[in-house]
Amino acid sequence: MRARCPDLALLGLRCLLGSLFIAHLYWKVAILPGSLNAWWSGLESQGYPVIVPAYVLSAELAGALLLIPGVLARYVALYALPMMLGAAQFWLVRTGFYFTRAGAELPLVWAALLGIQAMGGDGAYAMVRSRVPTWARATAKG
Repeated sequence: MRARCPDLALLGLRCLLGSLFIAHLYWKVAILPGSLNAWWSGLESQGYPVIVPAYVLSAELAGALLLIPGVLARYVALYALPMMLGAAQFWLVRTGFYFTRAGAELPLVWAALLGIQAMGGDGAYAMVRSRVPTWARATAKG
């Protein structure tokens, strides 16, 4: 059975998002001076409770490990979406909107892409498909 073009586009989006999550985790572990501990303590020093860096790390790990093979991609995107909205808010209040000043622009693009993945579904060649919500089934029929 041939994959349809929208399903292939969602596969491409899954691969893009998963690769970006891998890159972010790599930066936190291998490039950032002080590694993961520095990143974690940096968030705590900003006044965030310990649950925030734990959630961010779990969302990035889920995105890195589950999006590319297509394991419940709709749910993984929904799980990571609040993290990106939080990142947008974090940078918006500190540096403003524009990416050129390390602002909220890029996290908002990530949030939009995660929203598209969540609404569009798993895409082609997904290993474990997410359950299709009722509203999506009704739209597809009519």
